Amino acid sequence: MSSKVYFSDFRCKGSDSRLAKLERLVKAAGIEQIDFQDKYVAVKIHFGEWGNMAFLRQQYAKVVCDLIKSKGGKPFLTDCNTLYPGYRHNALDHLDCAYMNGYNPLATGVHTIIADGLRGTDERLIPVAGGEYVKEAKIGAAIAEADVIISINHFKGHVSAGFGGCLKNIGMGCGSKKGKMEMHSEGTPADNTKLCVGCGMCVKNCQNDGVHVIDGKAVMDPDKCLGCGHCMSFCPKGALDCQWDIAKPVLSKKIAEYCKAVVDGKPAFHISFVADVSPDCDCDPGNDVAMTPDVGMFASFDPVAIDQACVDAVNEQPFVEKSLAGEKHRKMLQGIVDGAIRPETAKPEIFRMVHPNTDWEAGLDHAEKLGLGTREYELIKL
Repeated sequence: MSSKVYFSDFRCKGSDSRLAKLERLVKAAGIEQIDFQDKYVAVKIHFGEWGNMAFLRQQYAKVVCDLIKSKGGKPFLTDCNTLYPGYRHNALDHLDCAYMNGYNPLATGVHTIIADGLRGTDERLIPVAGGEYVKEAKIGAAIAEADVIISINHFKGHVSAGFGGCLKNIGMGCGSKKGKMEMHSEGTPADNTKLCVGCGMCVKNCQNDGVHVIDGKAVMDPDKCLGCGHCMSFCPKGALDCQWDIAKPVLSKKIAEYCKAVVDGKPAFHISFVADVSPDCDCDPGNDVAMTPDVGMFASFDPVAIDQACVDAVNEQPFVEKSLAGEKHRKMLQGIVDGAIRPETAKPEIFRMVHPNTDWEAGLDHAEKLGLGTREYELIKL
């Protein structure tokens, strides 16, 4: 049985606006069916790394949060700290970045909360019903304790998952640092001796005697390391990093299982913006040219259906000539990339073309298996 996905383009005539269209879209898709009265509502969004300009504008979040407040809810904007060293590696810098990118209470009318706390260690363990790879997901506490989940995501490419959409926004985005480590790697953290200053913070905060300072540098003990990534949260220099060594289809499946943990048993609603479709994630400190023209915004109760609808919508668009997609397509037609010689009428699937080693369908298929939703959808255009 198919799920309903609602769609509105970005065209605005007269005094109409994208913000007004967004409100009409989410209402038509049924967001008001959710009982928001006196409920804590986690509005999961990506605040954008500083320097990246493809992230969603904060005005979209304000429209959704204002609607929730009008229904008696208590919304807050949220995300979890990143696993990699960067501007959003801890809650203080993360908040600075969010505020500079417009996600502050003055602009949005709600508070911004970093869900997994100061160092990314404030988490709750949530069982994954039917989980094949993850039995207990490590979810940021503020998200785990919320009564309702609203996902607002910027749909774009991703170097490991193929694309970043609804499932990734919830699954990867809501994982604590340990959770992100679990999704990205099955090995021990890697130690970068050039960055290490031998402060011993990793040793003090290791849970299993898995790291030691030898000759002034941190050294991992693979026989004792649990692979939890806890030490990475406390390293002040970013000298400990994930090895990013997991197979990409498995990564996509783990993301689906984390998404299952977040939304299981809770009302959840999803909004996706297919605009500024950059090749890579908003976690990057910069963004490349959009690969296709802007499409519009989608809304649904089904996280699987909305991701599939967005993939299909992007694949229907022409490639922007002076983008990574346009460049790769020209090379494919010329037989330069992967020895592929295609007729001029052939149009490859964009995310596999740009990131050929990824398998985004593995994640959607696994999400279906977990009961998160269906890839079959009815697109209702407003």
